[in-house]
Amino acid sequence: MSYVNLPYGMDDFEKVRTSNCYYIDKTMFIRELLNETFDINLITRPRRFGKTLTMSMLAAFFDIRKDSKEIFEGLEITADKAFCDKWMNQWPVLFLTLKDVEGDNFESAYDMLKYAVSSLCIEHAYLGNSEKADSADRSSFAKLKNRNGADADILSALHILTRMMKAHYGKSVILLIDEYDVPLAKASDNGYYQEMLNVVKRFLGMAWKTNPALKFGVVTGCLRLAKESIITGSNNFISNSISNRRYNRYFGFTEREVCELLAAAGYLQELLEMKRWYDGYRFGGMEVYCPWDVINHVRALTENEQARPGNYWLDTSHNNIIRRFIELPGMNVSRKFEVLLGGGVIREAIREDLTYDIAHSSEDNIWSILYLTGYLTQASPRETADDTGFVEGKMALCIPNEEVKSVFGLTVKQWFEDKLQTRDRRELFQNWWDGKDEKLTQDISDILFDTISYFDYKEDYYHAFVTGLFSGAGYDVKSNSEQGGGRADIIVREQRRRRALVIEVKWSGKKSSNLENECQDALKQIRERQYTRQLRQEGYKTILCYGAAFQGKECLIQVEGQF
Repeated sequence: MSYVNLPYGMDDFEKVRTSNCYYIDKTMFIRELLNETFDINLITRPRRFGKTLTMSMLAAFFDIRKDSKEIFEGLEITADKAFCDKWMNQWPVLFLTLKDVEGDNFESAYDMLKYAVSSLCIEHAYLGNSEKADSADRSSFAKLKNRNGADADILSALHILTRMMKAHYGKSVILLIDEYDVPLAKASDNGYYQEMLNVVKRFLGMAWKTNPALKFGVVTGCLRLAKESIITGSNNFISNSISNRRYNRYFGFTEREVCELLAAAGYLQELLEMKRWYDGYRFGGMEVYCPWDVINHVRALTENEQARPGNYWLDTSHNNIIRRFIELPGMNVSRKFEVLLGGGVIREAIREDLTYDIAHSSEDNIWSILYLTGYLTQASPRETADDTGFVEGKMALCIPNEEVKSVFGLTVKQWFEDKLQTRDRRELFQNWWDGKDEKLTQDISDILFDTISYFDYKEDYYHAFVTGLFSGAGYDVKSNSEQGGGRADIIVREQRRRRALVIEVKWSGKKSSNLENECQDALKQIRERQYTRQLRQEGYKTILCYGAAFQGKECLIQVEGQF
C-alpha cells in the first residue's frame, strides 16, 4: 500500500502544508467567501468538519505579517493571480479561538478567557511598542498581556487590539473568531450560562459594533445565537448554516475527495464501508463525509489493513446531548428514537436561531439541536416522498450513518443500564433463581415495552438487553463465554451460593414464528452443546437453564434444570 502522510489531529493550515501532509484542496473557499460583501459572516457547522483548519487557512492567506506563497503553491486559489495579489498577505489579521474557554464554574472559564486574550497579545507583542498606537491602548495592552487587566479591559480587548492594529499598519483588520459558542455551550452544561452570556455579548459585540478598524469578520460555531444579541450591532451580518447551499462543499469531504484519498493510500476497496459509516451528512443539499472520521479510519488502515470502521465520535465532547434528551421529564420520544434507529425518517420543525439556555426546553428545540450538531441530518429525496424533505414546515430527518447510529445505540444501552440500577430488581432476580419463567415473561415484556429499542431488534440487541438486566447487581456476568462445545450467550454466577444461570437468547425476525419453538431450540442448544459442563466442574450446585425468545417487544422465557 502507498504511504500517505495524513494530517491526523492537525488543525493548523501552515503546519499541514509545511509537514507535507495530504491536503484536500479547499482554498477556493477564500474566493467564494469574498464574492459577497459583509461585515460579519457567521458559518455554523457541526464539530469535526474542518472549521478550525479553514479559519487557519484564512489567517495564513490574509495575514500581512506572513509570506504564504510557498505554502499555497500549487493550490487552486493561486490560479487567480490578480486575486492573490490583492488579498494574499495584504491585511492585518486577528485570529482567536474560543474552544478552550470553559470551566466547571464561571471564575475558571473567565480565567481561560483572560489566558486566551493574553496569548493573543503575546502573539502581537509588537503592538505594545508601536508608536502609532494610542498610549492609552498601549497601557491596556500591557495589562491584557500580563493577565491583570480590569473587566473593562478584558471585555473591550478585541476592540482595542483591532484599533491598535489599524493604527500600526494603516489598514483595516480582518477578524477571525473560531468556535465562538463553545464558552456558552460549556456554561450551559455547568450552570453559569447567564454570567457567561453577559461576558460573550460584550466581548464579541464590542469587536464589530460600529468598529471603524474592522474590514470584515468571519465567525464559526455550531449554532447561530442571533436571539442572544451577540451578533447585533453589525449592519451587514450574514449567516451560513448547514441548510444553506453556499460553502456546502468546503466543510466535509465529498465522495470524489474521499475516493482520491483512498486511491492515494491504496484502500479504494474500502469505499463502500467508509460510505456506510461516515457519509450521509447533507449540507445545503450536498452529501458529505465527516473529515475527522475519514482521516482516522485511513490512519487505522495504514496500521492494520484488516481494521474495520469504528466510532471516533466517542472520544469527542457533547455526546451526552442524546442522553440529556432521553432523560428530559415529560418528553416521550421513545417511538421516534426507535424509528430513527431502525433507519427510518421522522419529520420535525427545525429552528436555527436557538439559544443554549432554551435548547432543552422543548422537544422541538432538541430535535433542532440534534440536527445542527450533526447527530441527525436532512433525509435525502430518495428517502422521502417529496423533493425537498419539507412538509408543512417540517424537515425530514434521519441518522446520517452507522457511526452516529452506534452513538445513539450505545447511549440508549447505557441509559437503560443506569435506569435499571436505580430500580428495585430484587424480585426480578429472585424469579430467575426460583425458576418462575411465567412471571419473568411478564416482567421482562413490561421492561422491554418501556425501553427504547436499537439495532433493528436484532439478536445482538436482545443479548445486550438481557445482559443489562443483571448489570451492577454484584453478579459475575459473562457474555458469549466458552462453555462446553460452544459459546453460551449469557452466564450469570453467584459464587457465594454456588448457583448459576445459563441463558440462551433467540430472536425471531418473522411475525409468524412461534416463540415456544424458539425457546425449545434454545434449551436444546444448551443441552446438546453441554453449556453447563464447565459450571459443574467449577463446583456450582444449582444451575438453571433458560431459553429466552424475543420478537419485537414480546418475549417468552422458559426454564429447565441443569443438563
